[in-house]
Amino acid sequence: MSLGSHLQELRKKHQSLSEAVEEALRHPGTDDLVIADMKKQKLRIKEEITRLSQN
Repeated sequence: MSLGSHLQELRKKHQSLSEAVEEALRHPGTDDLVIADMKKQKLRIKEEITRLSQN
């Protein structure tokens, strides 16, 4: 897998998680721990994208 395609996949995952977080926030019954976990995953992906983009 090339770096460009890997970055593209990471961006897709990040966008998907963003949408999932937004959807979860619209439903008050969603567990806060689930939302926090999704936000942590988003942050890890964003940091990976940043790290790979700088190289």
